[in-house]
Amino acid sequence: MRLYFTFFLFTTTFLFSQSKLKVYSSDNQKPIKGAKVYCNDKLLGHTDENGLLNFTTKCTKVDVEANQFIGDEVVVDKTMEIALDKESSKTRDIEAVTLTNQSDPRALAILDKVFRSFKDNSPNALDSYSYKSYEKMSFDLDQDSINDYSQFIASRKDSLSKLSSRALPTKEKEKKDSIEGEKAMSVFAESKMFLWERATQFLYSKKFGEKINVLDNRISGLQEPIYEMITLRSNRNKVPREVLPENHSLYRYFLTDSITIDGRENYVIRFRQVDYKTPVNRRKYNGYLYIDKATYAIKKIESNSKIKSDGSITSIWIPINNKWFLKSENLKIRMGSSTFSTVAKKNNETTEEKKERLDKVKKFGNYAYMKADYFDFQSPVDLKANQFSGYTMSVKNSDGSLLEDYRTDSLTTREKLTYTKIDSIGKKYKLDQKAKVITGLLRGKIRVGTIDINPLQTKYNRYEGFRLGAGFKLNERFNKYISPDVYLAYGFKDKGFKYGAGVDFRTTLERNSFFRIEYFNDVAASGLFNQNLWNFRMTIMNSGMSIQNDKYYKYEGFRAGYEVDLSNSLTLNVSAKRQKEEAVFDYAYRNRTGSFDNFSSLATIKFSPNSKNIMTPSGKYTFEQNFPEVYLNYEQGFKSLGGELNYSRFDILYTHQFRTILGVTGTRAYGGYFTGDAPVWHQFEMGGLDSSRENSIFSNFNLTTYLGFATMTSGKYFNDKFAGYYFTHRIPWYFKSIGKNTSSFDIVYKGIIGNMKNPEYHQFDYSPLNHLYQEIGLENNNFLSTKFNLGLFYRVGYYNTSKFADNFAIQLKLKVLGF
Repeated sequence: MRLYFTFFLFTTTFLFSQSKLKVYSSDNQKPIKGAKVYCNDKLLGHTDENGLLNFTTKCTKVDVEANQFIGDEVVVDKTMEIALDKESSKTRDIEAVTLTNQSDPRALAILDKVFRSFKDNSPNALDSYSYKSYEKMSFDLDQDSINDYSQFIASRKDSLSKLSSRALPTKEKEKKDSIEGEKAMSVFAESKMFLWERATQFLYSKKFGEKINVLDNRISGLQEPIYEMITLRSNRNKVPREVLPENHSLYRYFLTDSITIDGRENYVIRFRQVDYKTPVNRRKYNGYLYIDKATYAIKKIESNSKIKSDGSITSIWIPINNKWFLKSENLKIRMGSSTFSTVAKKNNETTEEKKERLDKVKKFGNYAYMKADYFDFQSPVDLKANQFSGYTMSVKNSDGSLLEDYRTDSLTTREKLTYTKIDSIGKKYKLDQKAKVITGLLRGKIRVGTIDINPLQTKYNRYEGFRLGAGFKLNERFNKYISPDVYLAYGFKDKGFKYGAGVDFRTTLERNSFFRIEYFNDVAASGLFNQNLWNFRMTIMNSGMSIQNDKYYKYEGFRAGYEVDLSNSLTLNVSAKRQKEEAVFDYAYRNRTGSFDNFSSLATIKFSPNSKNIMTPSGKYTFEQNFPEVYLNYEQGFKSLGGELNYSRFDILYTHQFRTILGVTGTRAYGGYFTGDAPVWHQFEMGGLDSSRENSIFSNFNLTTYLGFATMTSGKYFNDKFAGYYFTHRIPWYFKSIGKNTSSFDIVYKGIIGNMKNPEYHQFDYSPLNHLYQEIGLENNNFLSTKFNLGLFYRVGYYNTSKFADNFAIQLKLKVLGF
């Protein structure tokens, strides 16, 4: 019997670790005796005279209630505390006055140390580690209203069954939609709307880098995993937004207490939103931070919405080998509501009838839930090079068959039914195909069945005017290894069609590796910097380079090439092409006009040691672009195989971004070198964006580019050798803008210089740029809380003129394009 009791005690302690909760009054910090703690309406106990209660529970959150206090909830942890607000309106009025609009300087000083110490406290400061995680994400009704919803749906179903056939929709489609809608509502009475589970292994070595293995994964309603969704990240190795210096103006912070957790002293910092000057629903603070006093590491953070019912996010860390690993995360966020009309709308209804109908509308809150547990921590750990082969992230299994081995809590009946019922709905409505449409947008494509549509053929420039076009590519649903594509475009100003066709032949499904052949007949701006292997965001940002440059040329020919990822960080692309080229502006090269035959080869190398990739059926996907990055191109023209041009062209781009206590700094250094015999479009245009200072309201306005100059005349400066730089620094002063956004300022400084060896060879109106061209600017991020950054630029140095309008430019950038 004693052996059985010992075993039972050990088992319950293991399964239900004990938690310690402290409850006190928010106005005077005194402990609250007799506070009741509930888990799903089951009483766990009362607090003692010190406001303390020790308990064990499987609940992730518990409710706390006390006489004359407003009840609240708290996420279960080993050690917790919660401050309750008094019920009296008089107390609330006093608190509204005492809530100052200034942060406690002591709290800000602590947060500054937390931010500066984050890297040292991170697990990546260790030589090696490994651990696993189990994550469960769902979309469902509010847990407290599920029974009410089930009763409402049952009652609604009973009422509809009693309606005469004349009261039902008459049109066949409307009738079908109505029936399907009622079936879906009935399903959600028994199951969640969406459920996703993921088990992951994390490996890290200072020598080999990071490796993330998705051990298993399952998404309700889908037969195939969404790889782009698998890459979603949490607070793991990431500074929480409430701690970031740029967000300090969004909150007010107060150092309120200290608490001992596992023998370690912690500061307790409470915070609230800056526009939260009076308690909403009697909640005084938005959340709190526990900061370890010895290391200034984050022990715990809970961030709540202003309105209690709108949700909360909680993250908890634990120390291992003096570094802090994320132990658990818990999220609940309101995502709108399901609305049902219980009274039919009448024709020509009166204002009173409309008010009565709206008063009887039934609403049920919809929430996104996420629970993540991290476990099996090991450090140091013996890791081998072959464990880091391939891309940063790999998917070992994706059918859910292994999830039971990693679940930290069992599925509820409602969750089990989610897979059964939602999977059947997914097959019926082909949710896999619809999900692919969404993920295609992340790659800049519109997916329609087996076809990916590229809309980037539609654009504007001074030669073609408005160019209307699109590209069409057969994706992996057509064939996993062979992918043909075509594109067609028409320029309304030059009245010309442009077109092309090609096909990719993949050599493996394990990594990015394919051969490509293509035919093309198109036009391009002269002197463009190579954009080979640039990602979608960089390409979009640099698309403005061709808008004002009117020095275009035509080209028609064939290309064959091969691209392969030699490693997660190194990509090689090699190709050869033969094409006919001809200027479409007034130009002669060494007194010769007309077309030129060119045969050339091109080799491109991209080195991105810190970016993170995953292989998907659609190809490689970079889910986290990190710096530095290097792009190197070498093109060689040959007087052979029909070619008549002999030249060599090199160019390089280095880009980096880093953060210091002085702010965020971004740098780009780039350059090019050309030697040999070829027309000017093989040289380098210097990146002018200005529209030749024409008499137009837009002459001082342009869109941002990755390598351009806002004040430089477009298509005016050409060099056969050059070097340029781009420097931006975010001033570490963040201020609150409209709504919940912050604004900041970037100082920008750009420069470029080069020369043309034989400028007389190129007979058209241009100038070599043989002095340093400089431009300074000030960019306002999140301008007026929009998704745009507004930049003001001014030309300085050698090319500065006495006329202000010649030197000044305004530039607009979509914020999502980043640095």
